Amino acid sequence: MVLSGCGVYDGSEIGEAMMTLLAIEEAGCTYRMFAPDKKQARVMNHLSGQQQSGEERNVLTESARIARGNVEDLKTYDPADFDGLIFPGGFGAATNLSTFAMEGAGMQVDADVEAAVRKTLAAGKPLGAMCIAPVILGRLIPGVKLTVGHDKATNEALTAMGACPVDVFGPEVVYDKEHKVFTTPCYMLPDATLAVVAACCRNLMAEILAR
Repeated sequence: MVLSGCGVYDGSEIGEAMMTLLAIEEAGCTYRMFAPDKKQARVMNHLSGQQQSGEERNVLTESARIARGNVEDLKTYDPADFDGLIFPGGFGAATNLSTFAMEGAGMQVDADVEAAVRKTLAAGKPLGAMCIAPVILGRLIPGVKLTVGHDKATNEALTAMGACPVDVFGPEVVYDKEHKVFTTPCYMLPDATLAVVAACCRNLMAEILAR
């Protein structure tokens, strides 16, 4: 699993990350966690929702909060050691793993993230992404079918990138058979609760294991 920091506004969405880890364990699988070793694009006050000017944090260091310290530099990721790669959401996916929050359809993907995705694709192994994280795959995989729920603005950006967004309105999983890509909306659903997020994560794991 690739983390992007800690906290919905500037890193990984904690509920999505933890529910994914739980779903992996419940499925009888094991996991390792990775994050890029780089400065966060911004630091947010999660109480006020305001950016903290003059404060700097590191994505790998912040990801260690979720991983209980057991997180590795994404540069060391080797798909030969794994059955698949999963990206939880949170705005860190759009600010630290990519520049989607700042540049929309013209976004760039972090070099280490791009390398991890391309190596996983080349190995023929599945990729999972949830919430806003599917935009990373939309940028890197031409014509990929995916979902970010039914968010119009994000769908328009994905279409402009050459991806094929699919609207979903519940804890569903969209499967792109050609690329072995699995996506689910989680907190991109307007009325999502933690129970809905948990269902998304469990459904994502079930779909990956069934293919």
